[in-house]
Amino acid sequence: MDKQKPYPYLNRELSWLAFNRRVLEQAEGKNYPLLERMKYLAFVGSNLDEFFEVRVAGLMQQIKSGHVECGPDGLEPKDQLNRIERIVKELIDDQYNCWYNKIVPKLEKEQIYFRDYCALTSKEKQWVKQYFEQQVLPILTPIAIEQAHPFPHLINKALYILTAIIDQKKSKNKSLMGIVTVPRILPRIVKINVPRRDSAQVYIALSDIIKNFIKDLFPGYRTRCAAPFRITRNSELYIDEEEVTNLLSKIEDELINREKGAVVRLEIAPGADLALQKELLEALKLEPQSVYTINGPINFARLMSAYDLIDRPDLKFKPYTPYINPKLEQQENLFNNIRNNDYLLHHPYDSFQPFVDFITLASKDPHVLSIKQTLYRTSGDSLIVQALKDASINGKQVTVLIELKARFDEANNIRWAKELEEVGVQVVYGLAGLKTHCKACLIIRREGNRMRYYTHLGTGNYNTNTAKLYADLSLITSRKTITSDVANLFNSLTGLNPNPKFSKLLVAPFNLQPSIVRFIQTEIKNAQAGKPARIVIKANSLIDKKTIDYLYKASQAGVTIDLIVRGTCALVPKVKGISDNITVRSLLGRYLEHSRIYYFENSSKKSPRVYAGSADWMPRNFYRRVEVMFPIENKEIRAKILHILEIYMKDNMHTHYLNANGSYKTLKKPLSRSQSISYQNTFIEETKADRQKLAINDV
Repeated sequence: MDKQKPYPYLNRELSWLAFNRRVLEQAEGKNYPLLERMKYLAFVGSNLDEFFEVRVAGLMQQIKSGHVECGPDGLEPKDQLNRIERIVKELIDDQYNCWYNKIVPKLEKEQIYFRDYCALTSKEKQWVKQYFEQQVLPILTPIAIEQAHPFPHLINKALYILTAIIDQKKSKNKSLMGIVTVPRILPRIVKINVPRRDSAQVYIALSDIIKNFIKDLFPGYRTRCAAPFRITRNSELYIDEEEVTNLLSKIEDELINREKGAVVRLEIAPGADLALQKELLEALKLEPQSVYTINGPINFARLMSAYDLIDRPDLKFKPYTPYINPKLEQQENLFNNIRNNDYLLHHPYDSFQPFVDFITLASKDPHVLSIKQTLYRTSGDSLIVQALKDASINGKQVTVLIELKARFDEANNIRWAKELEEVGVQVVYGLAGLKTHCKACLIIRREGNRMRYYTHLGTGNYNTNTAKLYADLSLITSRKTITSDVANLFNSLTGLNPNPKFSKLLVAPFNLQPSIVRFIQTEIKNAQAGKPARIVIKANSLIDKKTIDYLYKASQAGVTIDLIVRGTCALVPKVKGISDNITVRSLLGRYLEHSRIYYFENSSKKSPRVYAGSADWMPRNFYRRVEVMFPIENKEIRAKILHILEIYMKDNMHTHYLNANGSYKTLKKPLSRSQSISYQNTFIEETKADRQKLAINDV
């Protein structure tokens, strides 16, 4: 009897880098308006920042501690770091090649110029000089590194200028290291406001301005070379919650420590004195392989500010007004309408405003007694937080579960927690050792002699800004089988129930992963019995080994499996005898695909299992987070979600297919426009058509 072939897996970190390569391809291609392509370059930069702060930092920490863990693919941390270094340097080279050879020339044709100081006209140079002296010089901090001025603490991802300074009065003229700290309050891209006859716009990087006037910062010294640089630090928080009595206070302390984390990357412009650069590396305790030479803007993420500065709507996506179902606009009948029907919102095509109205109405409605809400990330001027505060002021019992450990949003969430507590909101921080990542809101309303529950469940955050940019799903319902489970969820999170039971919801870390395994096993049995068997999953990431193994078994049993995985995927498709029946797609478009949808055919297209929710298929989501997947029981809504999945799989403009070697391929673009199917454009056009139908019916 032949032994079972070992199952193959792709490396998590390398798969993520392949995803960021696909993001770069959005900037390189011609599918999007010019300034949107520039924005994708910024996305590549910000993505890499987080990758180094968390993933690369984790690998380096493993090596330093001696506690080495290999992933399912078997690669050790050192091997991963070596491959990461090579791939990232290629990615950076291509990123800057795209900027200088594809984006900048096209911007110049549109009379938008990004200039180095040396390429400016005399009037522009005079304007820049005046700008430097009046707006920049007064708040710069130059530091000469010597006995009296030891090497300073450098802030994570802040901008610095490295220079060699020489005391002209001393005969030996030995150069010292000079570092200029550039405050974050200063804009990194500056528009040069010189009157012109044409409509041209000229921009310059702040780093280039400072570099050219750096001699003014060290009077009495001669400066030699000036190289902008920045560092990236390990930004994970390390907290043992069982040893912490006040989690809020501890995380505030840890946010300060994050800025002191070990340095994992140095980005520096060319032209730095080599001896000086070596001295800098020693001070940072960094190896040469962690140096990335940047031949251009030191931080492409800062191009986002240029996107906002440039007033050229013709070079951006056409504005789109999200749709609002009229039944959800009727404030006086809103609760009645929700009682009579479930509502699915497909953001950003459908507006997020109905939920804002829903929670705002609840905060004022005298019949609403209690509101319970999870908050993972929210917007800076959150209308939702304001509604929760108003509800508490109006005498309602308000409970909010705030996830203080939401990565890079910790400071914002601490602020929200304090503001909510000040007005009497009961703020809870979830279960020890688990991040509360689920998106749930429960409103309890007295109607006659009974209490009725209304709930909102979503795949995205309660953030009105990202709801315009991320593709997510929201379900608003008063269906008792769902709302009673949501009430149980909140009671479990606040009451520390170690083993809660749910009749409809799939909740991690309790019953989500075992339910997924059971659903896959059902598809396997159906395929073996000759019944229809199919699985369609849409998620951001798929790396959980146990779940992948069950998908391999399902493929071997004959189950047809379509995986729509935007980012990291460790499953290897199309391996003979193992994953022949598995196709993996990645979709990248105008909006960030963020929704998670699970479809299991369950032997009949008439009654499939369909879920949506907050969980990706990763160990952290299954075992270390509180996640919720909710069933779609309304037939009309289920049909809508199946239609959404169908459009995803018909797309032939933005789809990348995963190969067995970890690379991605795209299909040849259709020859004619009539054959082109862009999934997000389809959703936009369908939503516009729905709006027109309603307008006609109203007439």
